[in-house]
Amino acid sequence: MQRIAESELIINNRGAVYHLNVRPDELANTVITVGDPDRVKEVSKHFDKVEHRLQHREFITHTGYIGNKRISVVSTGIGPDNIDIVVNELDALVNIDFESRTIKQQLTPLHIIRLGTSGALQADIPVDAFVVSTHGLGIDNLLHFYRHDNNEEEKQLVHAFVTHTQVQDSLSYPYIASAGSQLLKHFVQGYQHGITITCPGFYGPQGRVLRLGLSNPTFVDRLTQFQFGQHRITNFEMETSAIYGLGKMMGHQCLSISAIVANRVKKEFSKDGGLAVENLIKKSLEIIAGI
Repeated sequence: MQRIAESELIINNRGAVYHLNVRPDELANTVITVGDPDRVKEVSKHFDKVEHRLQHREFITHTGYIGNKRISVVSTGIGPDNIDIVVNELDALVNIDFESRTIKQQLTPLHIIRLGTSGALQADIPVDAFVVSTHGLGIDNLLHFYRHDNNEEEKQLVHAFVTHTQVQDSLSYPYIASAGSQLLKHFVQGYQHGITITCPGFYGPQGRVLRLGLSNPTFVDRLTQFQFGQHRITNFEMETSAIYGLGKMMGHQCLSISAIVANRVKKEFSKDGGLAVENLIKKSLEIIAGI
């Protein structure tokens, strides 16, 4: 097995992977990701016991237990570029032998569940609702740096999306990945389902205008209008497609769950986004602890 060089996988002097500062024994096989570092403690406060509290830069990790279920919660920061760091290092922690610097013969699949916030793109999805992403459709370029394949439905969905939005004229070609079916089936009652668009920014890429004009001013409207069979676009944010795409290629089960803090069609914003996120955490942890 080929050895991975020190420049490619950086391990610090305490035997932890570089950016996350987590050792293999400090990570659970069920991982909750949150964008905001301050949200890590808002998740781990519901743990019965916390074993490890670790931090490096914006990456905070708490690992502990709810009953007999071992769970890690990790802050990713914002955007697909940070997800590239986090998912690769989570995978390295379970699937690369840090002593020999070789890929393990027996690979371990993780359950990676994003708990975050998002903006709704449909008028009938109210603020403070919860949305589970059946697919992550990326309009960033992250997955184009990796060899990846899609099934026939995914190929057709992307083709229909490109035809409808004409994004190939101004953006990199979109990519898509599906939620992990083993996780998706547990999050039905009390959750809406749909396609999530992952954007490489918060302002222009999500159609917001402050001082700068947009290259594609009708883009958000086209997202709302898109339909492919029973699929529609429910929301957008900045991480889901990267998590789904990388996770799927590595053999992990991934799911993204969002509290809706804004409805972009109705121009509404949650009166208490913090409470919406807390409700999402509590409801989802009850399910996660039982999987």
